[in-house]
Amino acid sequence: MSVEAPRWAAARLLAHQATALESAQARPLSESVGRVLAKALVAPYALPRDATSAMDGWAVAGAGPWHVIGQVLAGSAPEVVLSPGQAVVIATGAVIPDGADTVVRSEDGTSSGGLLRAAVPEPGRHIRPAGEECAAGELLIPAGTVLTPVQVGLCAALGLDELLVRGRPVVRALVFGDEVRQHGTPGIGEVRDAIGPQLPSWVTSFGGRAGEVAYVPDTLEDHIGAIEQALTSARVVITSGGTAAGPRDHLHQAIEALGGRLVVDSVAVRPGHPMLLAEFHDRYLLGLPGNPQSAVVALLTLGDPLFRGMTGQELDGPTSATSGVALPAPATEDRLVAGNLIDGAFWPAAQLGSAMLRGLAESSGFAVLPPGGVATGEAVGWLSVG
Repeated sequence: MSVEAPRWAAARLLAHQATALESAQARPLSESVGRVLAKALVAPYALPRDATSAMDGWAVAGAGPWHVIGQVLAGSAPEVVLSPGQAVVIATGAVIPDGADTVVRSEDGTSSGGLLRAAVPEPGRHIRPAGEECAAGELLIPAGTVLTPVQVGLCAALGLDELLVRGRPVVRALVFGDEVRQHGTPGIGEVRDAIGPQLPSWVTSFGGRAGEVAYVPDTLEDHIGAIEQALTSARVVITSGGTAAGPRDHLHQAIEALGGRLVVDSVAVRPGHPMLLAEFHDRYLLGLPGNPQSAVVALLTLGDPLFRGMTGQELDGPTSATSGVALPAPATEDRLVAGNLIDGAFWPAAQLGSAMLRGLAESSGFAVLPPGGVATGEAVGWLSVG
């Protein structure tokens, strides 16, 4: 049932490629911020559609002085055609009438008795040309983009009322372990659950919809029942604990009993080595190790790519940085080290054990080290968190 443990980058690629896309849904603009655009936005027409005035003043034709023959306000079509020597009062944003070749600003001209006098600005001055912002048919926002408020505003400027976006995968979370306590101070031999309270926020940041976290006893029967039930209502089940091969680690047996296929069965990385990803047709189980920092590494290693694949986003790799100190790594495995970038150099946090969260809580991301580690000043990958 098991497969060879891939390196860190290869595991991320496997998770990204394993997924089936969420269906596309039409949503109002007000509900589209933060959603993933399912269909590229192409400008349906030029913006602005007509040449408009960039200033309050007068639209003029030819040389002055000009006879003022009317006005054009924003929101209405011009009802005049200017001949040389004629002008109309014009408001910012109003359509330039035919025949006008420039705009005189209010502060640059004087009008008396229906006659405008001003120095003649160069042709096209203070006129916003049609199509200045975009041409008809121009690609504005690629598919797979997580929409920002300004991008949604651009869609509104183009006259759109709704957008086609990817659905948010529904997620159910299960925490395994008889030693895990949900509330209060743990007793001797017990641990407080430090993973479950994080999971809804991680799921939301990945673009999913999180349900309540359920706690499952350490028996194979309970594992099978809980996973089977979660899969009926969720596209992704995230589990914590039980991914290794200890006497109470039943996750592999439960996956096999339910007909799942392992896409990734452990990753050659520290911490987080015993993470896994299983596929149940178009549904998925992401198995996180029980140690808290290992669980976060697993979320970034397999969870982020999984959700990106499901919502049609490209897989982002780490950016480049240099290490401020020498950092070791296992000879045959990658290593993720929590810490911070300071002036482009990475500095590790303290308290880096896989069961610890303090160092990560004081960090803004991870350095990604190759097997064998790096010397001071050598390049490392930088994976931002948050």
